[in-house]
Amino acid sequence: MTRVLFHVLLGVVSLTLLHTGVAAGEQCVVITEDHEWQGNYIANFSSQTAVPFRGLSIIFTFDNPVDAMSYFEGATEKLDDTHVRLYNDDKFQETGSFVNFGFSVAYSGSEKPLVIGVDLNGQEACDGTLVWTTESPYVQPCGASGLGDKYDYGQALCMSFLFYEAQRSGHLPEDQRVEPWRWDSAMDDGADVGHNLTGGYYDAGDHVKFGFPMAYTATVLAWGLIDFAEGYEAAGQTDYGRAAVKWATDYFLKAHTAEYQLYGQVGKGGIDHSFWGRPEDMYKERPSYKIDKEAPGTELACETAAALAAASIIFKKDDPDYSAEMLEVAKELYAFGDEYRLEYHKSITDAADFYRSWSGYGDELLWGALWLYRATGDDTYLTKAQEAWDEFNLAEDALQFSWDDKKAGAYALGSMVDPDNTMYADALKAFLEYLKNDATYTPGGLIFLDPWGSNRHAGNVAFLSLWAAKYGDPADADANREWAEGQIGYILGDFGHSFVVGFGVDPPSHPHHRSSSCPIPPDTCFLNSWGQNQPGPNPHTLYGALVGGPDDSDGYQDIRSDYQHNEVACDYNAAYTGCLAALIETS
Repeated sequence: MTRVLFHVLLGVVSLTLLHTGVAAGEQCVVITEDHEWQGNYIANFSSQTAVPFRGLSIIFTFDNPVDAMSYFEGATEKLDDTHVRLYNDDKFQETGSFVNFGFSVAYSGSEKPLVIGVDLNGQEACDGTLVWTTESPYVQPCGASGLGDKYDYGQALCMSFLFYEAQRSGHLPEDQRVEPWRWDSAMDDGADVGHNLTGGYYDAGDHVKFGFPMAYTATVLAWGLIDFAEGYEAAGQTDYGRAAVKWATDYFLKAHTAEYQLYGQVGKGGIDHSFWGRPEDMYKERPSYKIDKEAPGTELACETAAALAAASIIFKKDDPDYSAEMLEVAKELYAFGDEYRLEYHKSITDAADFYRSWSGYGDELLWGALWLYRATGDDTYLTKAQEAWDEFNLAEDALQFSWDDKKAGAYALGSMVDPDNTMYADALKAFLEYLKNDATYTPGGLIFLDPWGSNRHAGNVAFLSLWAAKYGDPADADANREWAEGQIGYILGDFGHSFVVGFGVDPPSHPHHRSSSCPIPPDTCFLNSWGQNQPGPNPHTLYGALVGGPDDSDGYQDIRSDYQHNEVACDYNAAYTGCLAALIETS
């Protein structure tokens, strides 16, 4: 994959000579002559930069030979008679700011050498437009699949993984499909604590890496890959699904820096949210936060254990060493969370305003134990699950399934892995009956469990209903499937428009999402808040992203500033993605 500007972001200079910008005898528009005398002239350079950089490297191309050149703010290197490099390793420029400097040229020929080409840190800058020269337009690869009658579930499933690729942090792989607007970013994550914490996912429309919802996302994505494997295979999305899970689990393994230590957040919410721009352009502080013996966090440790245990199942056959490594770390983390009990937001205090677990940590103790039992077959974990069930009275009060509250998901999982213990199946049946008979719905038919991310909550419980249709009481299978299909139908367009970016009829085009809202070059994105406030669609289509959804009256406007209803997030797509695979199996 060609990413010339990746080198710029790391402060590494490129000596590639770009195509000259103007014809011989015409000075580049970014050059303004000051004065000249015999065999010499002084001029000024001024141009905006399309990316931030530390360390300036600029190559001038002349139409006639030069003898020498002086750069008043740094040093020069004559590459040949018509190419001179100017550089200043200490110069820092933010995206959109102007690079201004003076220089002088000495020559002995009869013709004054004019600057006809400028390579500014990998950008052709001669005409001042800074148009990218190495990237081709992004064409999403998810064509029609023919899987589904009313909606193409296969295409929607494919697009959901494009969304996860767009949320990737760190060094992007060669097979990254979302380009040219996503590149390597946050390559210094963890440097403040002496660890490599690059990778993982940006949470939502922002750039914080919140470990708790990220772990839930990985667990639920893995669950869909395990229990709706035929749907993934039919759509040709198994490898992309595994890659999406592995992007998270690779990060979790890095974040587990000692037996009783786990980094659970990178980036500070308030600082991050004050910056509207691409992650590639971030210049704000990104502190790293951990849990350990002195400051534990049971929900975080046990949910990460669940993610690694679930992922170990999907990689057990094809990558047994990786699977075994994840499973050992999962055991350590569960033991850590169980032995040192404390709500994680009391240790990672910045998470309290964003992802505090209001349900407490009892559900994660149950959930993590059930996933470890499914991955290991060790009865110790069934005992742990029973202890959590009894201690925290987990048969009651399940009103949703989410990154916060795992009880309903544990009912389903427990009914499979511990079928002789009817408490799980009974609780699952009661929860599904509550959804159908007692929960609140919008007039248009969407179950309305929470005003924040209403689509997300509908997708989450639709996943459990589809799971029960396949693995639960056969007498309820048709009703469970039909109900869930109706919820996904609402999301995909039954109410007149799609809630999935880039899919279906009249989909959202203004999602609350910084990266896709910034143009290339991003020189105007966060200057004057253009990317946040401009009335047009986001310059880049965030294919596959599920937006928050309507209010309780089906009210919805496609407005970027409405983060309650139009933001996207990794956890929003997790169970919805599994629903698509489940529906493919029955289409």
